[in-house]
Amino acid sequence: MSAERLVAVIGGSAAPAGRDIGLEVASDTDTPWGKPSGPVRAGSIEGRRVLWLARHGEPHAIAPHRVNYRANLYALQTLGATDVIALNTVGGIAAHASPGSLWLPDQLIDYTWGRAASFHDGESLPLRHIEFGEPFDPRLRALLARAASDCGIHVSVTGVYGCTQGPRLETAAEILRMRRDGCDLVGMTAMPEAALARELGLRYASLAMVVNPAAGLAAEPITMEAITHEAAGCMERVLRVLACALTLADQGFD
Repeated sequence: MSAERLVAVIGGSAAPAGRDIGLEVASDTDTPWGKPSGPVRAGSIEGRRVLWLARHGEPHAIAPHRVNYRANLYALQTLGATDVIALNTVGGIAAHASPGSLWLPDQLIDYTWGRAASFHDGESLPLRHIEFGEPFDPRLRALLARAASDCGIHVSVTGVYGCTQGPRLETAAEILRMRRDGCDLVGMTAMPEAALARELGLRYASLAMVVNPAAGLAAEPITMEAITHEAAGCMERVLRVLACALTLADQGFD
């Protein structure tokens, strides 16, 4: 990977901690926005340099609405990240968003509230409005799509991610509303993460894995055991896509 480009991965609920894949602590300090979820780790995957941050901490303990998204993104940028690949576990709303499928959403709808959603909010820093028509960077999405294709893994290359507050799962009525709104997927962490990355000038894309049908869309209630089982099955493919993506980035794919 060129010195000018460094990919960071933000691992979600299903992702291994960086320490579990042999990455060493690169920084464990506060930022002007407070302390990140955990240490930023650095190392290599398939010989390609990468930064890694566990969104929910090490161990997994921070609820989606309590993640310090500003500190996380700022810490990654400070260590030189130029691109951020977010790993998200999501529920499937669309008929073809079946458990085990992988997605590269291109749009999102934000249903969260009360989160620190901007660096430039008129209090911390002077007010600034960002262009956000395409919330996920199309170049980074194209790199991930190419990586998946190169390693023979199917991903859906468009989709609308609906971001809810959490940590509870949604009601069946809420999912019906989200379906009417056009959401294909439901998760809890893409916002304000995507917007903060845009404010910092970081390329940002989500690689989402569907781990359950959304509320009311299956005959059986959602269980954490089923989610954990499905997520484990997805992660092997996700890590292969990441390895291919890092190789492409190293080769200058843009």
